[in-house]
Amino acid sequence: MTKLRDLGGGGDQEEGVLAPLWGLLAQFKLPGNLGRYQDWVWIGAAGLVLLTIGLFSVEDVEPGEVAVKVNNVTGSETAVTRPGWTTRIPLVHSVYKLDARPQTFKMKGNSRKSALMVPELSVRASDGANFHFTDTTIIFQLDPAKVVTAMRETGQKDGFLHWMKPFARSILRDEFGRESTIDVSNPTTYGAAAARAKKRLNDLLEPHGIIVTQLVTPRPRFNLAYEQAIEERNSLNNKLEVIKSELERAATSRQRQLAEVDQKQNNALQKARAQLESALAGAVAKQAEVRSQVDTLRIRKLAEGQAALSAAVSQAKQLQGEYEARFAAMQAKVAAFRSQSVERVMERLGKKLAGVVISIQPWFRDATPSVVEYRNAGK
Repeated sequence: MTKLRDLGGGGDQEEGVLAPLWGLLAQFKLPGNLGRYQDWVWIGAAGLVLLTIGLFSVEDVEPGEVAVKVNNVTGSETAVTRPGWTTRIPLVHSVYKLDARPQTFKMKGNSRKSALMVPELSVRASDGANFHFTDTTIIFQLDPAKVVTAMRETGQKDGFLHWMKPFARSILRDEFGRESTIDVSNPTTYGAAAARAKKRLNDLLEPHGIIVTQLVTPRPRFNLAYEQAIEERNSLNNKLEVIKSELERAATSRQRQLAEVDQKQNNALQKARAQLESALAGAVAKQAEVRSQVDTLRIRKLAEGQAALSAAVSQAKQLQGEYEARFAAMQAKVAAFRSQSVERVMERLGKKLAGVVISIQPWFRDATPSVVEYRNAGK
């Protein structure tokens, strides 16, 4: 018993789930020498139970299929759009698979054979004539993103296929019925009706989880008399095309002849124009040469004037800077001289007048003269 529990993982949660199984197996005892195989029987039984639970816990969604996983307890629904295995809890989850491959809905023949094979389509044109399509094909498929909606509305499996029958015939009759018999019999024009029908089908069926990918309609069929009229009209259209081709060929020939005449006249015109253009080119070249000489002389004179002006301006700026520097130096000396004391001034004045003989002639006898005049003191 202990060995079997150890092989089962020994977890508290697993032991609680498998506890009834252990108790049931413990009540059975193999008689005689077979008692020693009892542990292996328990292991095999447990493995078989786990394998069975594992098989019922996954669901394989194949390519081209989608599924809906329903929680039977909460009622929630989840779309499974990728192929592969999806897990589920037995009795709690239910998985319902639906076919998401392209489906073909045909309207062909005179009887209904299945949900996707119904009688051919007959239409009444806008001008009152009747016509029919012998084989109308609509290719559609389930939208994987709306698989939950599709299963809610139509149930499991292929219930969504029945949406096509009530809509396809009425919409195609409505859209092709807007066209006249002439427009419908022309393959280049009735394609617009097919495009409108496809759009309306998608507008109505997409909310139910269905997408129409292609709508194929053959050439419409009418009664015998109208078919003969169509053949005659096609024959007349062919003759008309031949006449148009001949008219185009005649127009081409006329254009060619006119082109030849124009070419001759253009040759004479081109010769005269060439002579005049040659004379004009000579005059223009002479004019350009004279202008070039004048421009060269003008540029040279301007360059000489600019050079002289630049030199004069440069010299003036240099002299201005030089004199401004001298003036600043003199101002600095004057400012420095003013800020010095009288003794310092007298000392410097003494140095300046060193070796100079000054004769003083007093104007009047004054013990403290106020003005002293000296002459020829020298430098």
